[in-house]
Amino acid sequence: MPRRFTFVGVTTGSSSIMRIFPRWRDVLGLGDDVEMLPCDLPIGAPRERYRDTVAMLRDDPDNLGALVTTHKIDLYEAAHDLFDELDANARTYGEVSCVFKRDGALHGAAKDPITAGRALEDVLPARHWAGGDAEALVLGAGGAGVAIVLHLLRPSAAAERPARITVVDRDGGRLDALRRLQEAQHPGADVLYADAADGAADRLLAALPAGSLVVNATGMGKDRPGSPLTDDAVFPERGIVWELNYRGELDFLRQARAQEQARGLTVHDGWRYFIFGWTSVIEEVFAVPIDAATIDRLADAADFARPAPVGAASPDRGA
Repeated sequence: MPRRFTFVGVTTGSSSIMRIFPRWRDVLGLGDDVEMLPCDLPIGAPRERYRDTVAMLRDDPDNLGALVTTHKIDLYEAAHDLFDELDANARTYGEVSCVFKRDGALHGAAKDPITAGRALEDVLPARHWAGGDAEALVLGAGGAGVAIVLHLLRPSAAAERPARITVVDRDGGRLDALRRLQEAQHPGADVLYADAADGAADRLLAALPAGSLVVNATGMGKDRPGSPLTDDAVFPERGIVWELNYRGELDFLRQARAQEQARGLTVHDGWRYFIFGWTSVIEEVFAVPIDAATIDRLADAADFARPAPVGAASPDRGA
């Protein structure tokens, strides 16, 4: 009987991980009997769908666990009581992105804080914030957006943080939840919360100083069509633009690429974020340590499945 590792998402069959996982399984020595099980749920699925999914993971002895994307917050809200243990990040952030079992107990964990930290180290040059007035604009206050904001606020020295962080989302409840977390962990930090209505994202983008970071953490361009910006949006000079997605229509990424040369932008897609996200969950589900050297080996093994860069002037293989 094969052992199963479940991928809970929206369009899991389109993900590169379906072709990559067999190679990673061999690199990590997980065993030929492990297969990936796709599990698609619509965005905003009924509460019972989330509870049924967690119950399935709990009750199937051959199911080792799961990576959850898109549904992390909704799954936590609907089914957190079905877990035997939730890690500190899951309780703090109110989300579950990793489901695993230990000694018969079902565990839930939030891996976005780990993934965000590793990916930001890739995206940002060393001491990027030192001595400048560059800001960060985070579009989206879901799990990934929350993790990125709180990671940017971690340094105690103001010079090691953005001069200001602005978060934009159309869901006021998510903005309020992030504000409460930020005020509890980093009181007094310069964070602006803005509703996405009436073109707010374009206006806030236009006001950013040179060298600012702009992140699309909305899921738009992959799970939902479009971009959080209009085609009239203007990116900051010498800005660092990070699209968390690596597949889909990627309209935000196309918008950034179109201004890459004229505005002197450094543009990153979500490929390395994808690598870090999956490896952090695999590490937990299979109880196998994955160090930096192994992550590089896994990235090399996955490179065959990386989509061609969207609108890039030159290859962006390290993004």
